[in-house]
Amino acid sequence: MKRIFEIDPWKIVTHEFNPEDKRLQESMTSIGNEYMGMRGMFEENYSGDTHQGIYLGGVWYPDKTRVGWWKNGYPEYFGKVPNAIDFVSVDIKINGESIDLAKDSFSDFELCLDMKRGVLDRSFIVEKDGHKIKVTSERFVSIAFKELYANKLTFTNLSDEPVKIEVQSLINADVYNEDSNYGEQFWGVIDKSVADKSGRLVGKTAENNFGTPRFTVEMAMSHETDLKAVRSENEEKYVANNFEGSIQPDQTVSFEKRVIVTTSRDYDTVDALDKATNDLMNKAGEQTYDQLVDAQASAWAERWEKSDITIDGDEAAQQGIRFNLFQLFSTYYGNDARLNIGPKGFTGEKYGGATYWDTEAFCLPVYLGTSDPKVARNLLLYRYNQLDGAHHNAQQQGLKGALYPMVTFNGIECHNEWEITFEEIHRNSDIAYAIYNYTKTTGDKSYVLNEGSEVLVEIARFWADRVHYSERNGQYMIHGVTGADEYENNVDNNWYTNVTAKWELDYTAKIAKEISDEQVKKLGITDEEVSKWQEIADKMYLPEDKELGIFVQHDGFLDKDITLDENNNPINKIPADELPINQHWSWDKILRSPYVKQADVLQAMWYFMDDFTEEQKKRNFDFYEPLTVHESSLSASIYAIMAADLKYEEKSVELYERTARLDLDNYNNDTVDGLHITAMSGGWLAIVEGFAGMRVNDGELQFKPFVPKAWNGYNFRLTFRGRLLEVKVAKDNTEIKLIKGEPLTVKLNGEEIEVK
Repeated sequence: MKRIFEIDPWKIVTHEFNPEDKRLQESMTSIGNEYMGMRGMFEENYSGDTHQGIYLGGVWYPDKTRVGWWKNGYPEYFGKVPNAIDFVSVDIKINGESIDLAKDSFSDFELCLDMKRGVLDRSFIVEKDGHKIKVTSERFVSIAFKELYANKLTFTNLSDEPVKIEVQSLINADVYNEDSNYGEQFWGVIDKSVADKSGRLVGKTAENNFGTPRFTVEMAMSHETDLKAVRSENEEKYVANNFEGSIQPDQTVSFEKRVIVTTSRDYDTVDALDKATNDLMNKAGEQTYDQLVDAQASAWAERWEKSDITIDGDEAAQQGIRFNLFQLFSTYYGNDARLNIGPKGFTGEKYGGATYWDTEAFCLPVYLGTSDPKVARNLLLYRYNQLDGAHHNAQQQGLKGALYPMVTFNGIECHNEWEITFEEIHRNSDIAYAIYNYTKTTGDKSYVLNEGSEVLVEIARFWADRVHYSERNGQYMIHGVTGADEYENNVDNNWYTNVTAKWELDYTAKIAKEISDEQVKKLGITDEEVSKWQEIADKMYLPEDKELGIFVQHDGFLDKDITLDENNNPINKIPADELPINQHWSWDKILRSPYVKQADVLQAMWYFMDDFTEEQKKRNFDFYEPLTVHESSLSASIYAIMAADLKYEEKSVELYERTARLDLDNYNNDTVDGLHITAMSGGWLAIVEGFAGMRVNDGELQFKPFVPKAWNGYNFRLTFRGRLLEVKVAKDNTEIKLIKGEPLTVKLNGEEIEVK
């Protein structure tokens, strides 16, 4: 664990700058607006170690796959987000020398991400040639004006004599991805122009051999400043505007940079891009910088009104949950059904910026509770619109139906690890569960009976073909899979995979009887087919150990070296200096060990909490939790919910802290390459479903809350079926208040109450 920011309920703030922590700082101060985002790198030149990253929603590139060529059906390419054309950089010179905090003497450093307003601030006093200049920077990507990036710099002369200041503002296509093969670049310049105070550059992603779309983007910048425009540059890979002036002692001058970003996702031609960019730049020009900032703050206030969680008595926990929600909403807020949530969002290049099953399993429940239902519905539509790609993935393996991808931009699998790509197939059921979860929570059956039924049926067809019947056991089995626990590859009968496939087949068989005759005909469903799904579900093999009273993660798992002491801890406990094991052990050693990467058996138990007895939940938690190293960012929240359900309050709080502050405290020593965005769902899940015990059963909202011992209480807002509720949980009582909408009946600690 490493904490480099101060504790503050609304801010991620530090007054220290350590070059060795630069990448950590950049990750944690990332900003975004669903349309685009960036890491918290400095605007000005920095010659030390840094990861300058800007990313655009839905813009990706099919990089060639380097491994797995001999495996039939292997993905042809590895999809990734290219580091976007750099529109952030400025070069600031004092008396002819560039500011560079890797080399310069400076003081009074402050870096602050204001989560309430969605603004990143930075200030410092730099010494150059015997002169002191205070520099401040404020920047944001607007959630009220999605194409807009704005940056305001101020320079104050703290010296006794005038200083000359020069600012070069750039749009630069000479950028690289850190994860590119052999240093390839992904952008070519196709058009550019400059004027005295403005410039534009149009870039296009490199050609590819896979027939996937190329993307064209346009960045246009304009400037408002007290400085004089002196020179413009129009070079091969960049355009620049140059400004200069003299600052008198105690004088402050300002420099505003506004950038409009448009892409071929929304405009078909360069002419259309140009027109849209010009129109948007004019629109932005009608407002002052302060007005643009105010619009940003107001838009964030609307989001916080629906979703904020307040914690009384623990400011670290308070900061953690707001950081979770801020970064999650900065990545996705349902405004574009073509987009989804990458595990690193706009904060880094790891995982390629693609869509994983994380969205359906972990993120969708949060949006169901914090935003309009259309946000969650758009996440479902994203998968429906990619059904053709899922058909392709199944056909590649010689299977019927649809196999939704582990990793994708367009519905077609584009990961580069076979074990993940075509063994970790539980994601099919996770996507089906999201449809069920949406329907159960909202009460809206219009999706499941129409588009959703098509997805469910095609997934059921896949499972019916993927299983095999064991004559010896008289049961259906699923061999050669990887479960949620990726530290177990190519296993037989992963319990999580089998039990969720069983559930999906059963659920789809029920839905097939509810859809219209027209939909039945469209999907070509027969009674024989539905009967087969039901038969497979009824006869699915689910590994279980009666003696231990547990569901066995997969065949052979109990044959591993698993010895727990009287306190239920592994006898061969992993030394602290070998954690995380994925950074210290060989892959071979990990695969042979009994240690679990993340919730696997418990993941499915969380899905269907009320289907298991208290004893079943207790025995499985007590067995698996000591073996789980939580080296997936998605793990701790599920265990926190299960622990809360079992009244293991201390363990639940411990796991909440791990999930809510996973990146803020760098628990897994891997935040340097970006935040765990999809895991930002974990803090909300742990509080609302864990501590507050929120469930929806038979259309009824239910709570069984408790307050962690270190807290005085907590409040949260919840959207539910056209209503906005506020839940206030204190040590001695719980109050549920109706903020908007019609009255409803809620079950609180087993008793029904009327909320008006």
